[in-house]
Order: sequence, then C-alpha cells, then structure tokens
Amino acid sequence: MKNFFLIALAGVIAQLVDGSLGMAYGVSSTTVLVAAGIAPALASASVHIAEVGTTFVSGVSHSSFGNVDWSKIAWLAIPGGIGALAGALLLVYVSTLEATAGYVEPVVAVFLFVLGVYVLSRFAFRRTERPIEVKPISPAFLTPLGFVAGFLDAFGGGGWGPVATPTLLSSGRMEPRKIIGTVDTSEFVIAVCASIGFLFGLSFAEVPWTIVGALLLGGLVAAPIAAYIVRILPTRIMGTAVGGFILVVNANTFFDAVGIAPSVASVLYVLLVAVWIAALAFAVVAMRRDRRAAAEQAA
Repeated sequence: MKNFFLIALAGVIAQLVDGSLGMAYGVSSTTVLVAAGIAPALASASVHIAEVGTTFVSGVSHSSFGNVDWSKIAWLAIPGGIGALAGALLLVYVSTLEATAGYVEPVVAVFLFVLGVYVLSRFAFRRTERPIEVKPISPAFLTPLGFVAGFLDAFGGGGWGPVATPTLLSSGRMEPRKIIGTVDTSEFVIAVCASIGFLFGLSFAEVPWTIVGALLLGGLVAAPIAAYIVRILPTRIMGTAVGGFILVVNANTFFDAVGIAPSVASVLYVLLVAVWIAALAFAVVAMRRDRRAAAEQAA
C-alpha cells in the first residue's frame, strides 16, 4: 500500500509538470519505475496505459480553458499514433531499452539542448517581450514531427512532449499555452496507440496493473490543476520555464554526447541551473516592468 501511494504521488508530480510545461510525464514516470526495478518494456507499457486516462482528462481540461488549437490536432496525433504503435512494437521486440538507447538518446539530447537554448533566449533575456506571431503551420512540418515524437515516446518511455513542445515553441507561430494544450491533448491518441502496441506484445498478466492504477490516480488528480496553471501563466514565464526545463533534463546526456569530462560536466550543470533560476527572475522582473509601462501608458 505504501508503494502504491508513492507511485501515485510520482504520478501527481509528473502530471503537474507535464500538464503545465507540455512534457515529462513519460520521462519522469518511466525513470521512477525503471529505478524501482521494473523492466523497461513493462515500465513504458504501464506509463502509456495510465496515460490513456490522464491524457483524456488533461485534454478535456485544456480544452475547457481554451488552451487547444484543434486545427493542428489531427496533423500531430495521427502520425504520432502511428509512430507510437511502431515504437511500442519495436520496444517489446528488443525487450530492453539499453540495447538501443545508447544510439538514440544522445542524438535526441543534442537536438533538444539546442532547442532549449533557443527557447530560453527567445523568452527570457529580451528587454521587451517578443510578441507571438500566430501563423499557420504546414502539415508538412507537423506530420514528421508527430511521427518522430510518437515513436520516441513509446520506444524510449517518453518523448512526445519533450520533442513536440520545444519544436513548436521554436517556430514562434503559436502561443505557448496553445502549444502545451494542443500537445497534451494530442497525446491521448499516442497513449492509446502505444498501449495497443504493448498489449499486442505483452500478455495482460505481465502488465503491473497496480502500478498502472497508481499512476492513473495521481495523474487524474493533477490534470485539471495543471491545465489551469497553463491558463493563467504569462507567456514569458511559461516559455522561460519550458526552455530551462529542457536544458536541465537533457544536460547530462548532452555533455556525454559531446565528450565533456564528468568533473567539468558537474560544474556546467550547476551553472546551467543557476542560469535558469536567473532567467526566471529576469523574466518576472521584465514582465512586471512591462505591465507598469502599459498601465502608465493607458493612464
């Protein structure tokens, strides 16, 4: 019973992060389960089956707060679902993440780290907040993005949000809250397709249903709260939080991929966290200054 509540708490925290920043439910939940001794394929299967419920509630919550751009859902979700099904079947076939993570993870980490630098600089350190120019995004851009993000999500135990959210943020063509709401809502299809793939390769008896239930309970509690946070957070703060989160999560893998010594990497990691904290503080100060200036102009 104690383990059930601990896993449920992990589900609450993961969903709060995922629902408010548009990423990290799968990555954080799968990491916790693998660290607890659950086989990678079973851990990813448990997370995705739980996500069928959590992403549905999250999507409904985001929609009710006006955080979803429905014109982009199909172009992301359908190829994402196909990629997730393929990733789940392949993961079950190879039966372990370690066999392939050494090749895929560093490439993804480098890509995300570069995106994180761009997103953080775009939202945090400008003297005045850069306006979002809402423009159409081509299906030719959304379709491969959805497929790759869906495949990595199922195959690596997480990746839909970490790949899709910063990539869309870097385009500058959607409001951050719309990106987060759209990505989270699309994830329902990815969770369903990944779950189908896992259930094809695994028997029902193999799935740890107690873990699924704990993750589901925690995610259902947190989903509406996270959607509300997205609704009220200013664009500048949200973009800065997402950009820094991407950098911190991918930093160690990025440092390994580019050959930085562990002792140097530790120092760089601390500096990176400090930069993120400073960026958030700067964004808050700049936002307050902009609001005062706007109020004075209006008066």
